[in-house]
Amino acid sequence: MSSDRSTNLRQLASLLGASGVGLGAFGAHALKATLSKKAGAGDNWKTAVSYQLLHAVALLTLSTLDRKELKTHPSSWSGGKMMALGTALFSGSIYLLCLDIGPKKILGPTTPVGGLLLISGWVMVGMGNI
Repeated sequence: MSSDRSTNLRQLASLLGASGVGLGAFGAHALKATLSKKAGAGDNWKTAVSYQLLHAVALLTLSTLDRKELKTHPSSWSGGKMMALGTALFSGSIYLLCLDIGPKKILGPTTPVGGLLLISGWVMVGMGNI
């Protein structure tokens, strides 16, 4: 039986994975003309999708850990949550910037903050010896 923590991470992984595939397809097809009008937007979109999908797989992997290991190494779960939040901020801000949606003064700094959360999540997982 899975723990609530593993279920939460599996759900976050599924959300990030499904939306990442959808956003990748949307960018490659429906938004192709829009993204091609702005220099670098297509490449930035692909970067956001890649990071989102990579971290969805990482979260899915963390969700499969044995319940006993989770109690022994709680920092890995904090790391997983940190990765999920970092992915939302990092990739989400890039998507919005590519589409010129929202204030650039807020979204611009959001991308590196998301990146720092991603890095912190990986470090926290490593500290959990998982």
